[in-house]
Parts: sequence; structure tokens; C-alpha cells
Amino acid sequence: METFDNIHIFKTNLGKLCPNCEASKTLDTLSEISLWTIDHEDIDCVLRVVSEKLRPSTIINIIKSLGYNCTELE
Repeated sequence: METFDNIHIFKTNLGKLCPNCEASKTLDTLSEISLWTIDHEDIDCVLRVVSEKLRPSTIINIIKSLGYNCTELE
């Protein structure tokens, strides 16, 4: 069950990702992530990640290692 403690929200510059893009593949293959979505209509390209195990700082580092900007929204 999702709780607010395991839903992490970030401002990014991800934009629309194709299923074969490195960012999509990475987020899809991480077993610690239950679900992820990007709101492409929001000016902040909001990334929502559901994970009981990953901390926001870890998610930020993953996204940044792929060459994108990522900051936590509170």
C-alpha cells in the first residue's frame, strides 16, 4: 500500500521519454521502485517515484547520473 512516506516527488527536465531511453530503462529495472511517472504537462516535469527503500537523495543521484536535472519538491 502506498503511503505518503514512500512517494517521492521531484522537479526535473526529463520531458517525454521513449520506452527505450536510458532513463526509462533505468527506472523500469530498479526493483526498489514500485512505480514512477512523469507529468509532462507540468512546467517542472514532475517525476513521481513510489519506493519504500530508496531515499530521495539516491533517486536524485540516479537521475543526475543519467545527465538530467533533479531536485526534490516538498
